[in-house]
Amino acid sequence: MDSLRSQDIVLQDFPAALPSLRLAVVTETWPPEINGVALTLARLVAGLCERNHQVQLVRPRQRPDDAALAAGSVQELLVPGMPIPRYPELRLGLPGRKALINAWSRQRPDLVHIATEGPLGWSALQAARRLQLPVTSDFRTNFHRYSAHYGLGWLRKPIAAYLRKFHNLTQCTMVPTRALCAELLSQGFERLQVVARGVDTTRFHPGRRDEHLRAAWDVQPGEQVWLVVGRLAAEKNLDIALQACEAVRADPAIRTRVRLVLAGDGPQRAALAERCPDARFLGMQSQDQLAACYASADLLLFPSLTETFGNVTLEALSSGLPVLAFDTAAAAEWVRHGHNGWVVPAGDAPAFVAQAHALATAGECLAGAREVARASVADLDWRQIAAQVEGVFVRVLEQGPWSAPQRRGLADGYRPPALP
Repeated sequence: MDSLRSQDIVLQDFPAALPSLRLAVVTETWPPEINGVALTLARLVAGLCERNHQVQLVRPRQRPDDAALAAGSVQELLVPGMPIPRYPELRLGLPGRKALINAWSRQRPDLVHIATEGPLGWSALQAARRLQLPVTSDFRTNFHRYSAHYGLGWLRKPIAAYLRKFHNLTQCTMVPTRALCAELLSQGFERLQVVARGVDTTRFHPGRRDEHLRAAWDVQPGEQVWLVVGRLAAEKNLDIALQACEAVRADPAIRTRVRLVLAGDGPQRAALAERCPDARFLGMQSQDQLAACYASADLLLFPSLTETFGNVTLEALSSGLPVLAFDTAAAAEWVRHGHNGWVVPAGDAPAFVAQAHALATAGECLAGAREVARASVADLDWRQIAAQVEGVFVRVLEQGPWSAPQRRGLADGYRPPALP
């Protein structure tokens, strides 16, 4: 399967659907929670609002004094939640089928889009089916793959079966890469549509490089900064990143050439710090802080094998930072080996370590990749992605036996943009 590159996407100014759609977007995570689902979904919702759509955001209450937002094109419906085991900073929405039926009976949305498959997502799916509302979904997290990292490998098949049932009850499931689409199709998932993720090319920019920040990391002249970004947890496969640094330290010719910097937090932080005391642990970073980290580093190490996408790949490339990753998820689609980064066969840890070791003595290769990294993703702005998602919504509305409120305005000549 050929990689989908930025130059393969034909960009144009797509008109928004008229009249606007009333969309109910259901998610169990939302900013200020910091994770890929929350941040990318927030950008998508903003893009849909910019395209003249009205969004009812259904999410768990994040704190006791959390108040529902009702401003502009977004109105929030807050539901009770509970902490997620092993992820106490995040919350699951509690089942709320009756409440959603009541809310959507009073103000019927044109379409329900479900971003997460937890109890709240399942309740939303059941409520929408009861009211005969069209439903689309996102496949955003490989929960069945995570289970093996927490001693729950026996749950892999039941979780995969639940996810398949969940998504096959929707009219369309959006997936971020063609490789994931092929994998899910082979597992019995139906009605899949590939829609890429976007990146904030204004925030994540090479111009944010900060020599003062490198000095704060104690980076010496001639040293490379290897950056790791994400949750410091078992499913992120961070042992391989440390193996790469240890291989460099064990080589007397390049002993002082690499500084490891980790941006993020999680249950493995203490163990990682004990094993690699010379590394810099920055903890959770704001988006602007993270942008400066990307631009100020020399190589992103991304050893995860559990990602459905891996937003950090696009953020790094947009920042002019080359990426070393396994040939999977976003890296398989957007990293061109030896051009804007390097990919090794998925799961081949020795190859990952060997490639990192080679780059420790190849500063000119990193510099060359840095020059072309941003251009490789410069077209993936969120306006483009919002237009593609809008197109999926409109096609679902056109194809289904929905009642008049769902089909209003769709026969007036509007056609959604062609998807790549």
